Amino acid sequence: MMQIRRSDARGYADHGWLKSYHSFSFADYFDPAWMGWGNLRVINEDRIAPGTGFGTHGHRDMEIISYVLQGNLAHKDSMGNVKGIPPGDVQRMSAGTGVRHSEFNHAPNDTTHFLQIWIEPNQRGIPPSYEQKGFADAEKRGQLRLVASPDGQDGSVTIHADAAMYAGLFNGAESARIALDPQRKAYVHLVRGELEVNGERLSGGDAAVLDGETSLTLAKGTDAEVLVFDLAH
Repeated sequence: MMQIRRSDARGYADHGWLKSYHSFSFADYFDPAWMGWGNLRVINEDRIAPGTGFGTHGHRDMEIISYVLQGNLAHKDSMGNVKGIPPGDVQRMSAGTGVRHSEFNHAPNDTTHFLQIWIEPNQRGIPPSYEQKGFADAEKRGQLRLVASPDGQDGSVTIHADAAMYAGLFNGAESARIALDPQRKAYVHLVRGELEVNGERLSGGDAAVLDGETSLTLAKGTDAEVLVFDLAH
């Protein structure tokens, strides 16, 4: 089974300083049909206005990944991390027993555009931790690069969840095909551009949800950037 969810079907919130699309139920957006997919709980596409951001707030027992598309995301947390997250970096924060953090766009003129991703952990009550790694475009060009996994395989960031996340860039004749475990779920989020997913044409913000499928083929991209998730059922 593969189902396409178009970008304009997502929830949307305009807070002035923050414009956010919600792939799954979040905050004031509630849709019982879209509470998550497998153990993937949140994909928020956020745009933070210059000089604004999320004030200090808390999380616990959640694996949180930030994937920056434009600008720079300033991160500060109760573990002592003070970081800037540029495009190409993947940041993982394991909230565990509890962590507080803030996220800001300190640029005077540029919007920060990023994806905030939450995955349900398979270990609760762990000490909070932080990890950040950069992945060059060349590693993602015409292929799926593993960027997050339970064991840090291939230099990916380590998440405490039964899930894996891949990133890829596709244009023209570039294509990739990977095997899927039909006992698991998969989720494809097209960040930007256009791309065929198992023969279906997606545009930026669209997603494909897969269950019981044995393979995934990505092809015929037009300046496409895509994230693929392998998820527990």
